[in-house]
Amino acid sequence: MRLVSLTCSNTEIVWALGCLDRLVGVDNNSDFPAQVRGLPRVGPDLQIDLNQVEALKPDLVLASLSVPGMERVVEGLEKRAIPHLVLDPQTLQDVYADIEQVARWLGVEQQGQHVVRAMQQQIAQARGTLPHWVRPPRLMVEWWPKPMIAAGRDSWVTQMLAALGAQNAFAHLPVRSRPLTPAEVEEAQPDAIVVSWCGAKKLRPEVVLGRELDIPALRHRQVFALEEAYLGRPGPRLAEGVKRLAELLRNVPVWQHGKRP
Repeated sequence: MRLVSLTCSNTEIVWALGCLDRLVGVDNNSDFPAQVRGLPRVGPDLQIDLNQVEALKPDLVLASLSVPGMERVVEGLEKRAIPHLVLDPQTLQDVYADIEQVARWLGVEQQGQHVVRAMQQQIAQARGTLPHWVRPPRLMVEWWPKPMIAAGRDSWVTQMLAALGAQNAFAHLPVRSRPLTPAEVEEAQPDAIVVSWCGAKKLRPEVVLGRELDIPALRHRQVFALEEAYLGRPGPRLAEGVKRLAELLRNVPVWQHGKRP
């Protein structure tokens, strides 16, 4: 089966399933694993060159609505009658289901189940390294700095944090993500901010630390950088993202003692 992947997350799902040899093309942003870097590129995820996709004669194109705006690309695939599978995960459970769905399409169903179990085990192990807090710490996962855009309720980030006994500070917002006003951030009172800017070549926590906001995260300088590859790509590496979040949480001693100002 000849596969073309239009997002990093889908490329990484194919890798985890042991099917890299079936990939004949990927989007410009797919950078993991290293073996995909020599594959033909079909454009940035929102500017996919459908002529190039078609020229690769794929048996299946893997798209994902986790990238806002990819609906237009999917419409183009439909108009050209190019076989495709569209993933649309919101929760961590959706990510598991997507991995198993792709595995069924590729005829490696058992491997899909294995990948999901391994993710779940890694996440459970990460939780075991953390203390029991007096109350769950509230985190803001920031996708972009200007305007401030953060993950909301309908993001797998919410379940990733919950798996560690923490909370998404914006889980009350019924969205995947959206721009926030300074007043909204102050109302949410996040204990920490995780800088995970989408598509940024360099993460700069100092930009966040320079904001004039009355929140615990800034008062106590609890601002951390974590590559978007581990939080923003709904695929197998989210488990590693949970592990890295746990490492950040473990290094904030004030939370371990439940002493909050």
